[in-house]
Amino acid sequence: MNIILLGPPGAGKGTQAKKLIELLAIPQISTGDMLRAAVAEKTPLGLEAKAFMEAGKLVPDGVVIGLVKERLAKPDCAPGFMLDGFPRTVGQAESLDAMLDSMSLTIDHVVLLEVDDEELVLRITGRRTCGACGAIYHLKYSPPPQPDTCSCGKKELVQRADDNEQTVRQRLATYHEQTAPLISYYEKRSLVRSVAGGGMGPNEVFELVKQKIGR
Repeated sequence: MNIILLGPPGAGKGTQAKKLIELLAIPQISTGDMLRAAVAEKTPLGLEAKAFMEAGKLVPDGVVIGLVKERLAKPDCAPGFMLDGFPRTVGQAESLDAMLDSMSLTIDHVVLLEVDDEELVLRITGRRTCGACGAIYHLKYSPPPQPDTCSCGKKELVQRADDNEQTVRQRLATYHEQTAPLISYYEKRSLVRSVAGGGMGPNEVFELVKQKIGR
């Protein structure tokens, strides 16, 4: 089964991705992980990507597509794969389609996790991490045992710099701008499996995901 996982920041993609790859026994293809691996392995495309990254530039779509093609050709992708974080734009989706066609592969499902923006802002801005032991809390959903105090006893709960409301809303605006056309692109081929993940726990959301992909 070949899957693309879509959803806004804070929708729970990371959690659902782990559950899906365990259920289906397929690898998760994350562009970030893939880029780092290619750079570490010093492949020709990895070295090309490294030059852009070190210059502080975005890695061109053509290089990323090449890396995806190399990754999908590895034996562990034979039973299927899940793309996470790519494609992000219609242009990338078109390039991905052409590349998959050249490998006689197709996408079976585009799983879209949908959560209201206001809930996403609440989810992300409420996260706190212990600077001492790394424990993660949420002020509403999973609060620390005492205000501002971790279970390890340290008063070192901090909010990530990019978890403030202004930054979160900017990230959401970027997501809507880039991804709305992408959703329409895949809807035309009847590939989108929308899952309304608001107000539910990860396990409840996963049950809906399984229903959508026939598992």
